[in-house]
Amino acid sequence: MESPTARALMAFEAVQGSPGITADRLAERLGGISERAARRYIAILREAGIPIESVRGPYGGYRVGRGARPAPLIFTQSEALGLVMAVLDGHHAAGDTSDPVGSALGKIVRVLPESLGAQVEAVRRTAAPAPDPGAARPDPEITSRLVRACAQNLVVRVSYRSEAGNEWTTDADPWAIVVRYGRWYLLCHAHSADARRAYRIDRVTAVEVLAATFLPPATLDPVAVLDEHLATGWEYHTEILIEATPERVAAMVGSALGTLRPGPEPGTTVLTGSTSSPYWYARQLPALEVPYRILGGPELREAARRIAGRLLTAAGAGPEQVRPA
Repeated sequence: MESPTARALMAFEAVQGSPGITADRLAERLGGISERAARRYIAILREAGIPIESVRGPYGGYRVGRGARPAPLIFTQSEALGLVMAVLDGHHAAGDTSDPVGSALGKIVRVLPESLGAQVEAVRRTAAPAPDPGAARPDPEITSRLVRACAQNLVVRVSYRSEAGNEWTTDADPWAIVVRYGRWYLLCHAHSADARRAYRIDRVTAVEVLAATFLPPATLDPVAVLDEHLATGWEYHTEILIEATPERVAAMVGSALGTLRPGPEPGTTVLTGSTSSPYWYARQLPALEVPYRILGGPELREAARRIAGRLLTAAGAGPEQVRPA
């Protein structure tokens, strides 16, 4: 059962979130207590110096007056446990107090009621999440600077190290930050290349926020633009003929694998793109729940044959049963 103080804080949160809330609605929000008890919690808030105003009449109710500070943060048990579960799922150092996320989560746990805090801390300490090997978490300080620059339309100077180890620095207009496939990307316009770029933030080594400003694209869809960027401009060409409409194919694989266009026959689609890893690309194609055929990309065909051979071997058949593409 919540303490009187916790109930009073819940009443404050309810009044602040629903200006004009009546005593009977407030009583329901507080767990079905009586209207008299709800008014008692309002009295407790007023005694604590919180300006709760009453408005009479058919459209009246309680509202927070001017000068009130925001209500303290209040979590229900399900909210607190849900938050911890989400953090553990996405950040596997959540139990490490020296890690920024682990430290922040610890602060939240410490301000929870003792009984709830004990349950949440037990989940945090005993859960054993399995790290996603494909995930790459960037530096929080670098990410924070980029977020601020995106929000304020400020140009940034970005130092970057590529997967091959090459390093460079460029000024850029940071359009948006997109979290996709376990990685954080900065979608931007790079001044040095005078072109759109998507930089992995975990490979950004330094960020300087400059005084210059920019105007972002008027109709920017960050996820769609990132998917388009990730599917084009790579070393190996890909072309797939799929026996389904573009709408159905888009629902199965989205736009991350390339551009969709109607195929030569009604009800078919041609998927055109590129990749730096034909083997990775070939692994995505079985997600298509309809027949398909690889039209272009000898490297992609060879990767598909290797994967098919492994599957046939695992099923007790021989790779020689894989027909040439």
